[in-house]
Amino acid sequence: MDTLDVLIVGAGFAGLRALHTFRGIGEKVLVIEASDGIGGVWYHNGYPGARCDVESYDYSYSFSPELEQEWRWSERYATQPEILRYIEHVADRFDLRKDILLNTRMASAVFDEAAERWTVTSQDGRQWSAKHLVLCLGQLSTTKAPAYPGQESFKGRIIHSGVWPKDKVDYTGKRVAIIGTGSSGMQMTPVIAREAAHLTVFQRTANYSIPAANAPVTDEEDKAVKANYAERRLQARNSPTGLGFKPNRVSALDAPPEEREKVYEAAWNRWGFGFALAYFDILLSKPANDTAADFIRRRIAAKIEKPDLREKLVPKDHAFAARRPSVDSGYFEAFNRDNVELADLREAPIVAFTANGIRTAAKDHSFDIVIFATGFDAFTGSLLKPDIVGRGGVTLKEKWAAGPVSQLGVGVHGFPNMHIVCGPGSPSLLSNVMVSIEEQIDWFSRLVRTMREKGLSTFEAEEEAERAWVAHVNERAKETLYLTADSYYNGAEVAGKPRVFMPYSGGVRGYRRILERSEAEGYPGFKLSPKTGSATRAPAA
Repeated sequence: MDTLDVLIVGAGFAGLRALHTFRGIGEKVLVIEASDGIGGVWYHNGYPGARCDVESYDYSYSFSPELEQEWRWSERYATQPEILRYIEHVADRFDLRKDILLNTRMASAVFDEAAERWTVTSQDGRQWSAKHLVLCLGQLSTTKAPAYPGQESFKGRIIHSGVWPKDKVDYTGKRVAIIGTGSSGMQMTPVIAREAAHLTVFQRTANYSIPAANAPVTDEEDKAVKANYAERRLQARNSPTGLGFKPNRVSALDAPPEEREKVYEAAWNRWGFGFALAYFDILLSKPANDTAADFIRRRIAAKIEKPDLREKLVPKDHAFAARRPSVDSGYFEAFNRDNVELADLREAPIVAFTANGIRTAAKDHSFDIVIFATGFDAFTGSLLKPDIVGRGGVTLKEKWAAGPVSQLGVGVHGFPNMHIVCGPGSPSLLSNVMVSIEEQIDWFSRLVRTMREKGLSTFEAEEEAERAWVAHVNERAKETLYLTADSYYNGAEVAGKPRVFMPYSGGVRGYRRILERSEAEGYPGFKLSPKTGSATRAPAA
């Protein structure tokens, strides 16, 4: 059994950053990755039209000024292949591959209370002993796919957007179905529509989407960003979402209608996902949100030529951004094509698959390819997949049976030295996740170095602090409109999943200040213990 200081699970953006950072403070580190390639969500989500909804310059690492200057992004919003090329470049530039084991899926991680170490076992039986277990499993890495009656009888090809095949999928002359209208479904629809003989999009919930406003990055733009990259990073870190947009401090309700229309028009044409920050209270007040939602509905409606489709495609049943809105490039316009059809699942649900396609309550559809753009078991899916066992034989599944609990979203009582990166209880999917990844990993690395310097063996969340943090997360969520809609933010994406609000909605800047205060005050709410077992309790906040 190999002995390590730090074992990292997952070789996506978070895992690579953790490897580089922990290696940099002198720890013996290994990354294990279940897939046969690095990149996490960007390795698997290779569907047509896949691109990031955060601007390329912000969806990148900030730890190396040299890396920032040498990498040249080609588009404002990078495509999946370009993001993967960036990840591969980083791995090569910083010689990360030598400490990554691919095709190595963690089956279990068991905390050895006597040794105060984690024993990690892979599915093929290999084992490692590590002082620290760092979980970089991603929020959107465990796919969920429906299981319809008769699905096994379908003679065509079924593909999930989250595990896209590496071979090229040919749609020429094919009848294609896309089930799901979240980000993946919205991004792939216009691309496949241009190639397929016929495309049917199955929609349960009409979704808000803002134009991506994508464009090539000119040499002048590239030079301008790189000349002021430090300031850009600082602005992102001090923004609510990590996107760098400064919220308008005026209430949407206080702005004159003509002025508000101009603000929304500018946001619609350029801000993409940042539209939600056009006024500070869009996500705090339903009347304020209505002004934004009404604008977006008008803009969406103007794109759709057929009145019956317009009625079905324009979202009406939830507040804008209460569910994660999408950023698209021609989604609504695709329905103006003669070869594109909308199947409304509220009107005619899917009854069963047949050998030749899908039967709904209204008719039989014939398909050659069915694509499940049905998303992920977000936040907890990947964390609860392996068998993670803490003190007293308690598993993480048991601990989180009623929903995830943690202290500051980073540590769990009963699971010493287990560090969760961008999991539930942190800004995670309510932020530019790259900013959140780097903030947390840097915080973890300083903690690990402090433990090493002070001869401390374990770091563990306290139960009372854990309960207080979960209560705080819920209180912040109640200040917003997030609780007014079913979404993966509150566990509604998976049947039977605990219905609790999972990300921290207090903002990237606010969360960072909490982490900084925790570090400055000696980690209140955590118990730091030397090897002897006598605990050193951090002072109260």
